[in-house]
Amino acid sequence: MPMSAKRGLGRGLDALIPGGQAPPLTAGAAQAPIAAIARNPRQPRGRLDPNQLEELANSIREHGVLQPLIVAQTSFPGQYTLIAGERRLEAAKLAGLAEVPVLIREATEQQLLEVALVENIQRSDLGPLETALAYKHLAEDFGLSHEGIAARVGKKRVTVTNTLRLLKLPQRILEALVVEEISEGHARALLMLPTDQAQLAAFGTVTRQGLNVRQAEELVHRLQGQKPPRAAQPARSAETEALATRLRERLGTKVNLRRGRKGGTLTLHFYDDEELNNIAGIILGEERA
Repeated sequence: MPMSAKRGLGRGLDALIPGGQAPPLTAGAAQAPIAAIARNPRQPRGRLDPNQLEELANSIREHGVLQPLIVAQTSFPGQYTLIAGERRLEAAKLAGLAEVPVLIREATEQQLLEVALVENIQRSDLGPLETALAYKHLAEDFGLSHEGIAARVGKKRVTVTNTLRLLKLPQRILEALVVEEISEGHARALLMLPTDQAQLAAFGTVTRQGLNVRQAEELVHRLQGQKPPRAAQPARSAETEALATRLRERLGTKVNLRRGRKGGTLTLHFYDDEELNNIAGIILGEERA
């Protein structure tokens, strides 16, 4: 697991799943009936890939469940809530197992959401909208700031903020994002437009014409009355491109760097006050710990 993700687990999650991974099957694992294990109500993932499930089910039929599921005891004796291992649980059902190995832990409502979110993010199982909704629950249900969420899931604060902004899009566009009619890059481009009507109109053009992300960004610029960025000239140096990339990565935002005959322009983009304050803090050397 990447070191940044491990740091993001926090003491609570690390106690549930040391190092962020389910331990191998040991004598300490108990057997629990599959029928007694309820799905994690805080699980952000909305769907499981049926082909991947079938492959895992075939492996389980041959080798069994090699890693125990992590569960929490409910208020009813012998009944459990799944904390981690949803894919293994569903594949075990497909394989026809009646019982699975489990490790029983105590978990709060917040930990149920955090551990499911971290587990799925580390495996790239969540779509952008599922991730955004999980971040929203952490913010609204448990009062976590964007920085607090970022620390728990091992992401940058600006990444959390930009993901949450996707929820501001109209429902039709969110539905298209779920079914991968458009990509997250398309969605971020549409967010630059100021109204739902403008976003929906641009979305219609993007889907009808099959525009890629770069073309969608150019469309948005035209709709905003901006001149689309000029194509890079042959004289544009690799050094300038590398510097622009370094600035984007350091500031966590869109950066336009253009050189003229004398001097040039450096344009920084921000999408809300929090992102502006974050950029200003980096430039002024006032970053929060």
